[in-house]
Amino acid sequence: MKKPVTLVESLDAHASNSLLKDLLILFKFRLSLLVVLSSLFAYIIAAPVLSMPGMFLLLLGGFFVTAAANTINQVLEKDYDSRMVRTAGRPIAAGRMTSSSALLVAGFLSLFGITILSAFNPLTGFLGMVALISYAFIYTPLKRVTPFAVAIGAFPGALPVIIGVTAAVGEINTLAVSLFGIQFLWQFAHFWAIAWLADGDYKNAGFVLLPGKDGEKDKSVGMHAFVYSFLLIPFSFLPWFFGFGTVLAGLLACMISVWYCKMCWQLYLKANDESARKLMFASFAYLPLVLMVFLFDSIIV
Repeated sequence: MKKPVTLVESLDAHASNSLLKDLLILFKFRLSLLVVLSSLFAYIIAAPVLSMPGMFLLLLGGFFVTAAANTINQVLEKDYDSRMVRTAGRPIAAGRMTSSSALLVAGFLSLFGITILSAFNPLTGFLGMVALISYAFIYTPLKRVTPFAVAIGAFPGALPVIIGVTAAVGEINTLAVSLFGIQFLWQFAHFWAIAWLADGDYKNAGFVLLPGKDGEKDKSVGMHAFVYSFLLIPFSFLPWFFGFGTVLAGLLACMISVWYCKMCWQLYLKANDESARKLMFASFAYLPLVLMVFLFDSIIV
């Protein structure tokens, strides 16, 4: 017969479950997972010989660094998060976790993450540290000052693919630069679509994120998104141009980029929440699809 659960055991289990949920929110688990997967894809594309321990360590170290950056971001923005419906339930903003506790967690994550990345080579560890510092301490405060913060944030946002390549080959080569360019340009439409949908929340918190005059939701947002996304079309061929992969992979990546541009153009034409939402979901699909094209191409070739 199954032993009945006592009230104390039930409360302890609930507390543990709540702590786990809070940590997942604190680390922005799904976003962090997307970031480290882009790094892993770059590692597999670049590696002359695949190493399962290397892949695991890259995932672990990359996740720790990304989670640390997201934790510091929430510590610095706790007062602003509490003003937004979308983020008011975050553990620090809601008062379920203290800033000092979160910083302690971020400190250990940073230490372990950068140490693991440095085990590949010093360059990889250094780039992990640059990504952490630039995201948490440059991009985060600039969000309340200028829309140019999106471009600043796109830099650490694209570093994971370079980190993946340097972990595999120990240097920043033309493949790393090509993948960095693609991930860098992808982020503008991705972020502006999210900022469009959360515009009211962001304005309540004092964030300046949308491009154009006074950061308003107008057709200029779609045009800005289209211009940056259009550059993805020639960038799709950069890996092939530099001798990595086939022209077929470039053509497939180009087709995906054209579709992405079309979604940006729809935001320009319609300038409404529906087109912004479609662009947001398209942005979630774009990067994994393009990286998988280059990944499968590298495996087949």
